[in-house]
Amino acid sequence: MTIVYFYQYFTTPKGSYGTRVYEFTKNWVERGHKVIVITSPYAKSDVRATKFLETQLIDGITLKIINVSIDNKHSFTRRIYSFLVYTFFSIFYALTLKCDLVIASSGPITVGVPGLIAKIFRRKKFVFEVRDLWPEGPIELGILKNKFIQKMSYAFEKKCYKSSSLVVTLSPGMKSHITDRFPKTNAISVTNSANIKLFSSPKEIITHPQLVGKKFAIYTGNIGMVNNSELLYRTAKKLREEGRDDIVILLIGDGQQKEEIIKKSEGLNTILFLELMPKVELVNYVKNALVSIIPLNDTPILSTSSPNKLFESMAAAIPVIQTTNGWIKKMLQESQSGFTVSPTKEDELFDKLVFLADNEIEAEEIGKRGLEFARRNFDKNILSERMIKAIEKIKK
Repeated sequence: MTIVYFYQYFTTPKGSYGTRVYEFTKNWVERGHKVIVITSPYAKSDVRATKFLETQLIDGITLKIINVSIDNKHSFTRRIYSFLVYTFFSIFYALTLKCDLVIASSGPITVGVPGLIAKIFRRKKFVFEVRDLWPEGPIELGILKNKFIQKMSYAFEKKCYKSSSLVVTLSPGMKSHITDRFPKTNAISVTNSANIKLFSSPKEIITHPQLVGKKFAIYTGNIGMVNNSELLYRTAKKLREEGRDDIVILLIGDGQQKEEIIKKSEGLNTILFLELMPKVELVNYVKNALVSIIPLNDTPILSTSSPNKLFESMAAAIPVIQTTNGWIKKMLQESQSGFTVSPTKEDELFDKLVFLADNEIEAEEIGKRGLEFARRNFDKNILSERMIKAIEKIKK
């Protein structure tokens, strides 16, 4: 069948963002389906265009690129503008592209518009993929404060769920949240995945001068409030104060708080910042790390999240330390592959880092358990097949 996939953040492993849609759709093409992804250039993606509307072919996947940039550093108003421009031109594709089925991958929730257009005006099957809970997430985080816009967003969210033939959530927590509110929703959970082959390949020695001879904990991704980056700074400060200069916290990424935290960290030799890098280069840093830190903010909605770094860290056979109280905490307990600490108390994170640094054999065993769990549950091939089988079922 021909699938049109509305997703603004498409990237390949040459980019610096999650490759879920690339990995999944590449597998679907190999399975015999035709996939057209409607996307736009994201700051962390390797997708770029020279024309405003441009078509490219990557590994059998057709990309229709709407050349409006998206960057986490942009203001809220600027990002809304980008979302609306993308939505407007996506409607054109929703009305004109030949297809059997459309997938809209949210957030932002505005990406549901072209999906609904194809459903209502062309009677196409509509799959709604939920990567983030909108508008609940922005409301809890204090980003979306206007009551009228909140009300309209909830109404639109309801329309998307009720109009879809299938809802695909990226975590069990998201699925429960949706089915509790809309019991008749046909929903499945297909988490983010890991490229096991890529992340479990042999590692090379890290030569960065600040990391040579040190044990380092790694954080990859957005450096900002939602990701609780301040906790990493405070923990690095405590490492220095307690004389544990043998442990370094490495942050690889970008974001609105990066410059602020770099300034605070001046003089600390227990924290290091590196720029965004392609995933193919990032892999070696992850594989060499003592542990991966996922320090999400103390907000209930974030307990439903499905961060790429979780699955990639497990695939790299390193322990995970995270801060939420939802499905990830339960999964780490079940797999015995990591720890949960307070999102506000740097002492707890400090203690776990010291424990792992002083008990390397145990740390390796924890990482191995994570890899085995990832092989069984989070391999990209297993999860891409789960999603396409659910899609094929509704198309019959």
